[in-house]
Amino acid sequence: MILCLTFQIQPNYGFYLPGSYPHKYGVTDELWVKVNSITSIDTEMPFSYYSLPFCKPEGGIKDSAENLGELLMGDRIENSPYRFKMLTNESEIYLCRVEALSGDQFKILKERIDEMYQVNLILDNLPAIRFTQKEGYFMRWTGYPVGVKIEDAYYVFNHLKFNVLVHKYEETNVARVMGTGEGAEMIPVGKEGTSEKPGYMVVGFEVIPCSIMHNADSAKNLKMYDKYTSSIRCDPATVAMPIKEGQPLTFTYEVTFEESDIKWPSRWDAYLKMEGAKVHWFSILNSLMVITFLAGIVLVIFLRTVRRDLTRYEELDKEAQAQMNEELSGWKLVVGDVFRAPSNPALLCVMVGDGVQILGMSIVTILFAALGFMSPASRGALITGMLFFYMILGIAAGYVSVRMWRTIGFGDQKGWVSIAWKAACFFPGISFLILTTLNFLLWGSQSTGAIPFSLFVILILLWFCISVPLTLVGGYFGVKAPHIEYPVRTNQIPREIPQQKYPSWLLVLGAGTLPFGTLFIELFFIMSSIWMGRVYYVFGFLLVVLILLVLVCAEVSLVLTYMHLCVEDWQWWWKSFFASGSVAIYIFLYSINYLVFDLKSLSGPVSATLYLGYSLFMVLAIMLSTGTIGFLSSFWFVHYLFSSVKLD
Repeated sequence: MILCLTFQIQPNYGFYLPGSYPHKYGVTDELWVKVNSITSIDTEMPFSYYSLPFCKPEGGIKDSAENLGELLMGDRIENSPYRFKMLTNESEIYLCRVEALSGDQFKILKERIDEMYQVNLILDNLPAIRFTQKEGYFMRWTGYPVGVKIEDAYYVFNHLKFNVLVHKYEETNVARVMGTGEGAEMIPVGKEGTSEKPGYMVVGFEVIPCSIMHNADSAKNLKMYDKYTSSIRCDPATVAMPIKEGQPLTFTYEVTFEESDIKWPSRWDAYLKMEGAKVHWFSILNSLMVITFLAGIVLVIFLRTVRRDLTRYEELDKEAQAQMNEELSGWKLVVGDVFRAPSNPALLCVMVGDGVQILGMSIVTILFAALGFMSPASRGALITGMLFFYMILGIAAGYVSVRMWRTIGFGDQKGWVSIAWKAACFFPGISFLILTTLNFLLWGSQSTGAIPFSLFVILILLWFCISVPLTLVGGYFGVKAPHIEYPVRTNQIPREIPQQKYPSWLLVLGAGTLPFGTLFIELFFIMSSIWMGRVYYVFGFLLVVLILLVLVCAEVSLVLTYMHLCVEDWQWWWKSFFASGSVAIYIFLYSINYLVFDLKSLSGPVSATLYLGYSLFMVLAIMLSTGTIGFLSSFWFVHYLFSSVKLD
């Protein structure tokens, strides 16, 4: 059902809700272009558009309202001097003349060109898209480069050729109810069910950057939006404007409007066109094969081994059972120790509680995204949604951690407040430490990716005023809920564990390869989205992969727990957690591999530190969530196994 909803439009396009009202423009109505932070896959550090010597709007620079997710992503959307008039083609429009470049301006321009920074423009909430042709293939890029270096000379793109695709407004009821968004307006309807005047909607925004050698003297007396004195021929294949210290820069632009058959709800398809659908299906089929293999093993354990042993045991009379108890072997020997409290039980309870919270947040967020509720038109919606769901699910973290604490303590309520507090602060505390350290690096680089101090305060208030209280409320419900009673008694003296041929932890660490095998293909697309600036919107595939990952983690941990019990190793608690949680080690190793082989151009120790810091943050969240899946499935399995037979 999810897949049908996700791919009901076309198999090669992601499904989404447009996320904003159609904005109808009349002929000659003004359209203003906005600018976002300039970005680079070489440094992964965004900077403000106006940190470079570009033309500024006449009324001054004004920030657009941004949500929490946009700020965390490093987006800084500001107004720009680029102005269009609907359906009015204009050429050779003079924008401004930047006086002689200072030494600092010249230096920073060269650095940004060397680091391959892209300028990101926005019109009617659509990012500017650039098409290039290479070896017969058309490639799509968002934004355009600041400039280009040829041999030892640096050239800046100082003339932009815009092409705006518009679609004539068609009155429909759908347009009245679609989402919320920037620049939303209610569209008036005439008496006869049609608009009072013809209007157009923006459905595409294309840009071609050119480097033009302007005559600086001829632009001295021109004002912004005047007609430039000479004709301009924009040829993207040639460059002609080298930058030099002490030399002025002149900026111009042109715009053409083109009527398009693209309808407003489909205007994002050019950005979301999914590449490599067959690869995603291969990833899912690969995961299904792993799951089927593991499910077969689990089925054998349950139907052949466990059921056979239990049936045979129940058919005996009491005397025979007593005699059989003396000759027990395998998992039945550890009946008096299998529920013995693990080492560091408080830490285990806290990690399991936090894992439930992260896992729940991931499932709900991806489900909403797969159903199309987190439109790419609503920038920052995904991050904002993740924060919201994470805070709300603090109730689940408190409930699970406290109830598990009471179960391990045989119903003792002592210390539950401390457990709930630790659950509320463990993962957020480590995350806060990592992000603060990385933020100091971004602050030092004056990047817009740095979280502003005011946002830091907001995040801390959200943590302590919403997340912590909700976790304590969940802990209270965990105290009131009955603890899980063990089916067998625990001996006072722990049983000695026989010496194993191979270290048990070696098997636990190796088990992480199976969950990793289910997601490593999808992981490449996610990493490319985060670090290579590619759009990721195949959340239907991601939801399926996540469900498969949950199944694999549960099966792997269950099989390993049974194997440990069979060799009389009753210390299964932490091993069941790390059997599936060890997938995080392989994801971190994959992240390093991606840094070395796919992000070769990543420049500077600051960028590499940022990459590794964010990867560590991601890996910690994955370890807690996958480890929790493994532990809870193993706990259920052990409880079921020993409740099926009563051994004294």
